[in-house]
Amino acid sequence: MIVFILSTICVILLLLYLFLVWSFDYWKKRGVSGPKPWPFVGNYPSLATQKRNMACDIQDIYESYKHSENFVGIFNGGTPQLLLTDIDIIKRVLITDFKNFHDNDISKYVDVSSDKIFGSNPFILTGEEWKERRAEVTPGLTTNRIKTVYPVTNRVCKTMVDYIEKQAKMGGKDGVDGKDLCLRFTCEVVTDCVLGLNAETFTDKPSIILAMTNKLFQQSYIIIIYMVLAGIFPSIHKIKKLRFVPKNVETFFFELLQTALSMRRAQKKQGLNEERVDFVNYMLHLQEKKNLQIPELTAHTMTFLLDGFETTSMVLSHCLLLLGRDSSRQEMLRTEIVEKLGNSNDFDALGELPYLDACVHESLRIFSPAGFLTKMCTVSTNLENKNGKILNVAVGTPIIIPVQAIMMDERYYKNPNSFEPERFLNGGLKNYKDRGVFLGFGDGPRICLGMRFALTQIKAALAEIIRHYKVRINPRTRSDNKYDPTYFMLRLDGGVWLEFDKLN
Repeated sequence: MIVFILSTICVILLLLYLFLVWSFDYWKKRGVSGPKPWPFVGNYPSLATQKRNMACDIQDIYESYKHSENFVGIFNGGTPQLLLTDIDIIKRVLITDFKNFHDNDISKYVDVSSDKIFGSNPFILTGEEWKERRAEVTPGLTTNRIKTVYPVTNRVCKTMVDYIEKQAKMGGKDGVDGKDLCLRFTCEVVTDCVLGLNAETFTDKPSIILAMTNKLFQQSYIIIIYMVLAGIFPSIHKIKKLRFVPKNVETFFFELLQTALSMRRAQKKQGLNEERVDFVNYMLHLQEKKNLQIPELTAHTMTFLLDGFETTSMVLSHCLLLLGRDSSRQEMLRTEIVEKLGNSNDFDALGELPYLDACVHESLRIFSPAGFLTKMCTVSTNLENKNGKILNVAVGTPIIIPVQAIMMDERYYKNPNSFEPERFLNGGLKNYKDRGVFLGFGDGPRICLGMRFALTQIKAALAEIIRHYKVRINPRTRSDNKYDPTYFMLRLDGGVWLEFDKLN
């Protein structure tokens, strides 16, 4: 009996092992090199161990194969993926042959029925639906419209500086939580610019909007477990879709948006707020033009909110971190701000500060929110490897673009681990973009929709802070650039803790 039980267990374990590795010869059969995958995790051990960020797994593979291969076969669990290491092929995927790699791979796992907020975002949408949504949203993010709502950003900047002064006087041993500070800023700006509502994030009693914004980006272990299972069972998305935004948070924002839209309609009927040409104003015009229903209108408006909170605050906090570590470059930036802006934050003048622009883009290079992009092959395409061998990429194949690895590659960036904004001066940024090695906002038709709005917020906040304060690093902040191993985006592990010394 014991022999039978042990034999049965052995057979079950053998069958399980064979099931987990049955696809591991996929790339070998196609003549594509790659690292050895492991059962359950494939080539992403960090997804299971949570000891480092997944982008680090990708960077290791990239560094091992970038000189010998244009692309590498890897696995997410048992799902084959193609990791690109050649810049020219990456430019093909993102730009030249965009129609052949039109969609983001995450779109398989989320839709509007499972997640009304994230599932309606252009980042998730596919095919013609994406094209239509982007065409509808893009006019709401023009330079003129951003300039129109800029006074809101400017006002919040001044409120933030006052808040910093109060926090600095409290003199806590950990200093000021930079992540919290920057999220308060973006939450206030975006809520006011998009909805015309005050989140009161810099008061002693902020509205519930701030708390819900924090919950909006809390990473659940359910998501991690789901993605691990999706790698092992690729068809899981046909049975169960993924929810990124918690149901109570989704309900709150939909009700908030509908309230804001109703208020604006009422004000419009009364002849009020007609001069406020903001994002809500645009959405109401779009509703009239396209006869959008409330759910569609709400989903459209959420695009502006979702894209403006977390990523923008992360870039701002990391820029303060890097400037706080480098007093000489911080002083160079301060000199530029004082000489060219004085005590104002003029919109047009803000866009003419080359060193400020360089500091922001260098921060984006070192701490790009997205460590990698995952595209999906939508039309079968041939790619040539360094050895001249042609690979026919099948429809549905996930394509990994190693954003963080490319922007930390010493072939493209000298001293890649160093904060050197000067590399982006005198046409440097254009050169890196043209070469396809700066991907802080992505590239091609799916480049970040909110890029200009985000840059405006970040630059305005930095100008106001650096003008009034010397930024230093609190001892609680780590001295290296280790990424948070538990978060899906790239942020400093342990948080950004800052000290602010007021200038005369």
